[in-house]
Order: sequence, then structure tokens, then C-alpha cells
Amino acid sequence: MTEDDPLGPLDPDFAANFRRNDRRPPCQLYLISPLDVTGGFADRLARALDAGPVAAFQFRVKDVDQHIAAKLAEPLQRICADHEVAFIVNDSIALAKRLGADGVHLGQEDGDPREARDALGPEVQIGVTCHDSRHLAMEAGEGGADYVAFGAFYPTTTKAVEHHPEPSILSWWASMFELPSVAIGGITPANAPALVAAGADFLAVSGAVWSGDEAAAVRAFAEVLRG
Repeated sequence: MTEDDPLGPLDPDFAANFRRNDRRPPCQLYLISPLDVTGGFADRLARALDAGPVAAFQFRVKDVDQHIAAKLAEPLQRICADHEVAFIVNDSIALAKRLGADGVHLGQEDGDPREARDALGPEVQIGVTCHDSRHLAMEAGEGGADYVAFGAFYPTTTKAVEHHPEPSILSWWASMFELPSVAIGGITPANAPALVAAGADFLAVSGAVWSGDEAAAVRAFAEVLRG
């Protein structure tokens, strides 16, 4: 049993027996920015979005005051709008409101989805990090979240992680709830198929795209998601 999940362990064979419901939309790509979005990053983002289907882009910067963060975000937000890609702000309800963002992604320490809904209104997408905990995910859903995020599924250098769920949590979630799930953590085109098969609705990726040729990486993910 994990510290955060009083429901206890999940049968690891759950994923092996899972079959995706045809009524559930196909899995989609969800890009997360690197921490440094200065310099030529706006051009890189445009190239990535030109290369293949992307559902959402999360603006994730750390240790920057809100005024500077807003200046960094604005050109990226315009690029996302031009490509009809949802622009999601990481961590900050206040910054999401200031920018008129399409959504906000909340860690467990970043506020309650009810608070975000009150501040941002009914149309904004609210995501919540739930690590490897079905209990936290159900709480997020009850709080009005629009999606829940599980991870890290694979080793990652993007951020320090303590939680490492099995793909079976995606299968369990998809079998029990209509609310979409996001898989995150060390996902590459090579290891993504197992998460898609397990029932992930979105693959959240960062390093696999921004550590090399972003357009080639997006094309590779598109190939995986086409099946």
C-alpha cells in the first residue's frame, strides 16, 4: 500500500486484461515545456506544433515572478492559439487567470480544483497530479477536475519523482471513470505503446521532445498514436 493510497495495491495484471472502449477518444499528445523557454524556444514550439497533432501545451517554469512568467508565456500562448492547441499553466491559478489560459495543472500542493474553478470559471480545464494514487485521483474527480495525471511511469530527469505507478492504474481508471487520464514521466515513442494500450487518454512528454529534434519527435509520437 502506498502512503497516499488507502485503497492499497492494484492487481498488476489489470492492464493485461484491459481492452479500450471504442467510445473513448484515441490517446493524444500533451506537450510540457522545458524550464527554459527563452531564446529560440518559441520557434521550436511552432515547429513542434506544425509537425503533428498536439492536444495541449503546458507552460512550466519555476522560480520566476508572475510578471516575468507572463511575458515569457504570451508569445507561446499565441502560437498555441494559432494551432488550436490548449494552453495550460502549471501550478499557478493566479497566472492562469492573468493570462486567460485554457487551463491550469495543479500539483498536490498547488491548490484545490474547487478553488481553481471558482477563480477561473466553468470553461477552463483543470488537471491534477495524482502520482500513483487512485484515492487522490478520485478526490480530484470529486473536486471537479477535468483530468487526472498519473506518473512517473518511467525514469525521468525532468523533475525529481518519488512515485512510480504501474500501467495497470491507467486501465483501472479507464474502466471505472469517464474522466480522462494523463500518463507522465519519461515517456518516449519507444515506451509509449504500453501506456496507450493500458488506457491513457493523453501522453504528457517533455524531454523526449525538447532534448532533440522536436519536429521529428512529434512525428514519432504521432506514428505511435495512430497505432
